[in-house]
Amino acid sequence: MTTHNPADLRVIFMGTPGFAVPTLEALVAAGYNVVAAVSQPDRPKGRGMKKQRTPVAACADAHDIPVYQWPRLNNESYAALKALAPDVAVVAAYGKILPKRYLDLPTHGCINVHASILPKWRGAAPIQWSVMAGDAETGVSIMQMDVGMDTGDVAKIAITPIGPDETAGAVHDRLMEIGAEALIEVMAAVQAGTVRFTAQDHDQATAAPMLSKTDGKVDFGWPAQKVHDRIRGAFPWPGAYIETEEGPLKLHGSRVVDGEAGAAPGTVLAHDAEGPRVACGDGAVVLTRLQRPGKKPVAGADFLRGRPLPVGERL
Repeated sequence: MTTHNPADLRVIFMGTPGFAVPTLEALVAAGYNVVAAVSQPDRPKGRGMKKQRTPVAACADAHDIPVYQWPRLNNESYAALKALAPDVAVVAAYGKILPKRYLDLPTHGCINVHASILPKWRGAAPIQWSVMAGDAETGVSIMQMDVGMDTGDVAKIAITPIGPDETAGAVHDRLMEIGAEALIEVMAAVQAGTVRFTAQDHDQATAAPMLSKTDGKVDFGWPAQKVHDRIRGAFPWPGAYIETEEGPLKLHGSRVVDGEAGAAPGTVLAHDAEGPRVACGDGAVVLTRLQRPGKKPVAGADFLRGRPLPVGERL
């Protein structure tokens, strides 16, 4: 029986945020020869606005992997990567679209870890859009990249349920581990020459474009389930909110409950143990965690003690 040594495969890793770190760690742990990590440039963060390493760059540093952080991909970056003679590139939330010459550079092409069940939710924010849509399940697709936006053939899909009250943040943390495991399975098949890719059904594709802060805006005229899904899908970013006279009131947690017939959407119906009960277009939600402008997030019951919302008031 032929055996394959992972160290024989020269791998370029391309990724930026925390989602990509478990995949890089898994490649290192499995013994693959990661010859370089490519990440977005470090950016200022925090009150002091000091530059901080991207999570992938920091992980690569810890493993003595050379790091490249080009502001843009050009002839210089292409020549540098070509000189590394990569067998395969692994891409996980890198944040830039790769031109065709980069896709063609590695012997086995570029393999992407995408956080959805393709062809559903192609784009930059698949986890958030999936939760906001109320999907019962999601997953990670390991795909061969092509020039389209997440349109390449798929080698493996790992599926996981989404809990009815689960946030996008919780799903994100689970998917990044699932994605790392799935990627290692596909890498072994690539090296063994047994990997099989299947074309997507493009007619079933849905889009998950990059989110902006306004995508977190909530309308209590929506059904209660949609309001709840928007709140949990926008957590932790961009964050759900409603506009009030004192500024945006952020909604960090909710629960779907019964409403009252004829109540106008946005009306405070009651003070439940967990927070204010608010009427929606159909049903109601209890707001279990809120944040006033300039304040820290608090539990719904604590919010009512600091900012009474009279029953009957309309948000």
